[in-house]
Amino acid sequence: MDRAIVQRIWDLAEPLVDDAGMEIVDIDYRREGRGMMLRFYLDRIDGGVTLDDLTPMSRILGDVVEAHDVVPGRYVLEVSSPGINRRLRKPEHFRGFVGKQVRVRTIEQQDGRRSFLGSLSNVSEDGIEVEVDEGLRYFRFDDIAQANYEHEFEGLR
Repeated sequence: MDRAIVQRIWDLAEPLVDDAGMEIVDIDYRREGRGMMLRFYLDRIDGGVTLDDLTPMSRILGDVVEAHDVVPGRYVLEVSSPGINRRLRKPEHFRGFVGKQVRVRTIEQQDGRRSFLGSLSNVSEDGIEVEVDEGLRYFRFDDIAQANYEHEFEGLR
């Protein structure tokens, strides 16, 4: 994934998404199959988007990406909800999930592993604290490759 392209797209798209009463949860730009995929994950600030919300945003976001010629070559555009195990990227994303299960994958190994599952206990401007089996762990945002909310379904444990 080219971070510079994603950041440019995010900067162009964010005001348009905000004006529609939604937020960008994440943007993926990567090779899938034989081509490139540009995927926006949008949500309403108060939670929950519908197909009626996403359809016009798909047109708007496609137009802005094309008008600014941000993505080189051909690509497929998809606009979606973040799903149940939504990705957490910004401090404000994490704050909404304090007390909930999260999965954190680190860039580098820590204590011989890169994946951690536990309860999100605190969020600061620089990182998060997660209660894992071994105790409380602190992860700096710069050290996190990916983090997701992990929904716990009733009766499955």
